[in-house]
Amino acid sequence: MKSKKKLKNNKIPHVLENPSKAILKRINVLFFIIFALFLVLIGRLYQMQIADKGFYDKKLATSGSMSTVTEGTARGQIFDATGTPMVSNKSVQTINFTRTNMMSAETMRQVAIKLVSVIPESVSTDSLTERDRIDFFLADPENFAKVQSRVPDKELINKKTGERLDEGKLYAKYVKKVTKAESTFDSDTQIAAMLYKKMNATSNFATTIIASGDFTAEQQAKIAENERYFKGISVGSTWEREYHDPTLTSILGTVTSEKTGIPAEDLAAYLKKGYSRNDRVGTSYLEKGYEDALHGTNAVKRVIVDKQGHVKKEETLVKGEAGNNLKLTLDSKFQQGVQDILKRNFDALQREGYGALSQGAYAVVMNPSTGGIYAMAGIAHDKKTGQITDDALGTIQSGFPPGSVVKMGTITAGWENNVLSGNQVLNDQPINILGSPTKQSWFTNGRVTPITAVQALEYSSNTYMIQTALNIMGQPYQPGMTIFTSKLDDSFKKMRKTYGEYGLGVATGIDIPGSSNGFIGQDADAANYLDESFGQYDTYTPMQLAQYAATIANDGKRVTPRLVDGIYGSTADGPLGKLEKTIASKTLNTIPISQDNIKLLQQGMYQVTHGGSMATGKDVMNGASVSINAKTGTSETFTLDAAGNQVYTSVNNVVAYAPSDKPQIAIGVMIPDTIIKDGGVTTHANQDMTRDIVNLYNTMYGFK
Repeated sequence: MKSKKKLKNNKIPHVLENPSKAILKRINVLFFIIFALFLVLIGRLYQMQIADKGFYDKKLATSGSMSTVTEGTARGQIFDATGTPMVSNKSVQTINFTRTNMMSAETMRQVAIKLVSVIPESVSTDSLTERDRIDFFLADPENFAKVQSRVPDKELINKKTGERLDEGKLYAKYVKKVTKAESTFDSDTQIAAMLYKKMNATSNFATTIIASGDFTAEQQAKIAENERYFKGISVGSTWEREYHDPTLTSILGTVTSEKTGIPAEDLAAYLKKGYSRNDRVGTSYLEKGYEDALHGTNAVKRVIVDKQGHVKKEETLVKGEAGNNLKLTLDSKFQQGVQDILKRNFDALQREGYGALSQGAYAVVMNPSTGGIYAMAGIAHDKKTGQITDDALGTIQSGFPPGSVVKMGTITAGWENNVLSGNQVLNDQPINILGSPTKQSWFTNGRVTPITAVQALEYSSNTYMIQTALNIMGQPYQPGMTIFTSKLDDSFKKMRKTYGEYGLGVATGIDIPGSSNGFIGQDADAANYLDESFGQYDTYTPMQLAQYAATIANDGKRVTPRLVDGIYGSTADGPLGKLEKTIASKTLNTIPISQDNIKLLQQGMYQVTHGGSMATGKDVMNGASVSINAKTGTSETFTLDAAGNQVYTSVNNVVAYAPSDKPQIAIGVMIPDTIIKDGGVTTHANQDMTRDIVNLYNTMYGFK
């Protein structure tokens, strides 16, 4: 039998303590710690609320809040090529309201009432609504309490949850309890309500213009002397856009007011750029296109106020800078001169019996190599009243059939598609397509006359263009032929592609948003295709015609038209500052034909104005001071007279450049819906306008 081992060192084994007793001890320790902390908290509260109450009351009274405020700056100005202001900022006196975080509705109501006695004539109430009047009525605590009592207690509770309605829903119930008599105001109260509306819409620490006008020294003194009664009110100034050239106002665009702020559709984009919601921004055309340059940098400051709402300190975080200025490529005097030419010739056109139904007249003048625009002139004619108004916007938005001015483009399409070669001879002849009326040129008279490409331009041959179009389809002309349409869509695309290379039917690239690309017809039948070849289908704008002429003058290089020459810094005294950026035109494309062929087009345009008895544009050179290359166009269309009868009319156009040997200006002129007299006689006012514009430029600047 084995003996038991002796316990080492005779130690007795450890016996574990009862687990329940251990947990109880730990809980007691935890309770003791919590009790001790509770005593510390009570002691601290005693110190703050009783022992040191005076110190903390003083600290609370002098404490306040801090907010960041963004303020707009003056917008940049727009000058013409000579530095003459075209758009400037007119200073306007304002009554401003700055809202603090402690300002109550009743305080604003009282301030509004007091202001009425000082500036009643400077406040319009046109936009005051019934709800606005009710809000003003309820801003009076007595009125609010009276209306509150009209709402039964049971209507204050949400029936589904049993909880009291939120403040917004309660206020909506109070609004409904205001009577018509209570919201009917006299004129002074109406004005006070309007002022209150603007004040109440102001965010904390923001400043809003609540009235503007030419305030007298007495009015300003009353506000300054009674500052304690006019809390948040100050006299300041703002700016309004002032447009000095009525002929270009529509092109220059518009700017929103502080009240309107950023349009809703543009808000997200502008906020990403750091704009404020009430910033004034360009909404159209040049003002919108160059918004980033004109807007400037907003000022940002930190405002610290005490508990009573008094401003303790203002810190400038970002110093605001006025927007940059723009210098245009056009001279306002030349612009006005071109406008006068349009009006003078349009008056003559009416006296001669051609203009009763016309929509007006338009002209664009530009530099063919730089793209700089020298004039965008237009007049709109109301055929019902006879009234004539300036319509520069029509040069980029109104499209009309171009007529024969497209024929250089059609010949180019023939070269590009390898169906014409150089100055190729084709017969001008009657075009007889099976089932269609005969098509002829103005001089055809049933004869067959061999002519070159240059002569086709000089004489303005329609049938040369029709045969070129048929050749592009792969169907050379045969008398009595039937046109197969399997390649019609493709042929339309080929011709329009070439036209687009000149800027016809496509974006010109002008630095003004909102321009039209013209109208591209969608009815692709054979008749329209043939009409397209001599300008009787699609429509183009005067700006597109000017770019077309400029491309030919510039040896086939198409550049973007531009109205802005450069961006300049702003200066304290108003004039142009330092040049910040030059706006350069871009070469969009080069016509893919040889220079020999370009010269044929230029020669053809020269012959139009200098050729023999059959030349179609010789009136352009009648009295011209320099040699002019041009192509005229007459497109047949129709309109309605005052009685609603359909009347056939013509659109009379010109594309031109001068001087012939060293082009410095390119011109597009369009006169829509002129009356066609017996024998097909139409006006030559388009040619007269072109010549007069060239002469005006030569007189003012001289061709170099």
